[in-house]
Amino acid sequence: MRFVDPTARMEPVNISTHNLSAALTPVPNSSCRFNEEFKYVLLPLSYSLVFVVGFVLNATALWMFLKMRPWNPSTVYMFHLALSDFLYVISLPTLIYYYANRMHWPFGVAACKIVRFLFYANLYCSILFLTCISVHRYLGICHPIKTLTLIKSRHAHLACGLADNDTLCHDTTSQNAFNEYVDYSSVVMVLLFGVPFTVIVVCYCLMARSLCRPRVGLSASQQGNASRQKSIKLIIIVLVVFAVSFVPFHITRTLYYTSRVLGANCEFLNIVNFTYKITRPLASVNSCIDPILYFLAGDHYRSKLMSILTGKRRILSSQIPQQGQTQPINNIALKSKNKMDKVVAITES
Repeated sequence: MRFVDPTARMEPVNISTHNLSAALTPVPNSSCRFNEEFKYVLLPLSYSLVFVVGFVLNATALWMFLKMRPWNPSTVYMFHLALSDFLYVISLPTLIYYYANRMHWPFGVAACKIVRFLFYANLYCSILFLTCISVHRYLGICHPIKTLTLIKSRHAHLACGLADNDTLCHDTTSQNAFNEYVDYSSVVMVLLFGVPFTVIVVCYCLMARSLCRPRVGLSASQQGNASRQKSIKLIIIVLVVFAVSFVPFHITRTLYYTSRVLGANCEFLNIVNFTYKITRPLASVNSCIDPILYFLAGDHYRSKLMSILTGKRRILSSQIPQQGQTQPINNIALKSKNKMDKVVAITES
């Protein structure tokens, strides 16, 4: 049984050409053939790596967040982002099987739609959650008083609910409706990628200006406090996620769809198709990078994780009698005795 690629909304597969080589995929309404032998090696390996790393990191993150009650708004955003990543990575084994078996999908149409939904839901929910985190950090840096008085955890939950309900599971378009689908895809990309990315860039520019501005009455050491360093780390990580995962995928997908609509020559179509296919796994890598954001930009998360990791060591060390403990007590007693001697000497004089 063959199905269209669950991670893409339009895959040029034609059942009537089954007698062709499996490495050659025909383009609808064209004599061009895509040489896609590479994806039967690249995609299973890359998705396997993302599954292993993403499963461990996001499962750990979810467990950590559940132990960090009560939550502040930043923790709410990070929890929903980790949940979105986790739900996506647990669907990857089906894709690994699909590509490793040269596009054989035995799981049924419903599972195909669920996997497709999880891919795009994770993609755009991640973008929206990172936007929420960035806006919240911007407000905390540039408008700290308003952030403390106006933004509560319930507002963060509301924003996460809106982000979760924003992406719908759309069926693969038919060949006859491909042009209309490209228009729809362009609108989705503008609203769920272009607008959030613009908001993030604007927020980070304003944050950078505020962070670089000297604060009156503070020393040089106070200028580089923990809050400023955390904000800089956040800026770097989010920009890395967009540069690695989201921007290449959306650019190559736009080129791929546009080239097919305009009827580009076969050689160019093969190049664009190749670049589009290799950036698709990159869109999944954000599930592995996001947990780094929690560790570097979340003080409570980092301190809680470190306390759990070092907890055993502290328990074991506390159970071992330490001879050196008597020395501080003797020192304290000696200091107290010296102070009393001084008092006695003063009173006697």
